[in-house]
Amino acid sequence: MIWTAFLLGFLGSFHCVGMCGPIALAVSANDRSRYLLNKLAYNVGRTTTYAVLGGVVGLVGFSLSMAGFQQWLSVLLGGLIILMAFFYQKSERWLGSVGMFGGINKLKSSLAAYLRKRGLSAFFVTGLLNGLLPCGMVYVALAASLALQSPLQGAVYMMVFGIGTVPILLALMMSQRVLSVNIRKKMYGLLPYFAMFVGILFIVRGLGLGIHYISPKLAMGTGSQGQTEMTLCE
Repeated sequence: MIWTAFLLGFLGSFHCVGMCGPIALAVSANDRSRYLLNKLAYNVGRTTTYAVLGGVVGLVGFSLSMAGFQQWLSVLLGGLIILMAFFYQKSERWLGSVGMFGGINKLKSSLAAYLRKRGLSAFFVTGLLNGLLPCGMVYVALAASLALQSPLQGAVYMMVFGIGTVPILLALMMSQRVLSVNIRKKMYGLLPYFAMFVGILFIVRGLGLGIHYISPKLAMGTGSQGQTEMTLCE
């Protein structure tokens, strides 16, 4: 499943160009001495935030699996990912309009402040904060991390997702003429279809069809006292 994180991030980065492009271009725009380092610091910051969020939701998924929802959690979240593939842009607009009770405006103010400070640490923090901005594709990836039901796997999934967004954003930061608008639109148009594919994978995974790795067979285990049951993957 981890490979799907990179492709989600890669395809989603064509959307990032429009949403986060201005911030990315502002990073070290006039600092030629550490031009690439500053841009890498920004992207490492974003990826770090994604990894932390993935670990948190993975911990929630682990807790739910321990409560006996292991199988159906994967199925339900697979369905949610498919649903989100249709509406992830609307979720961005909705969160942007309500402002998360003023939180988004404060976040944007902090972003602007750190951009003005400049320097490696400032751009790293800029990336950390940018990773918290409303983004539909991030929500899709987080739903997948939750379905993995493991803090470590959730963190790794989101880290790989963040890495997947870096190539296109870094190329944009180096030159705005790397990709035409037409190509960006076509690549971005593939994202909903791939997100639906990921959702289907998690549904199949939760069904326990006995297909190695894709849908491992589910068995019922018994506790040492013979009174506790929990679902285990072989």
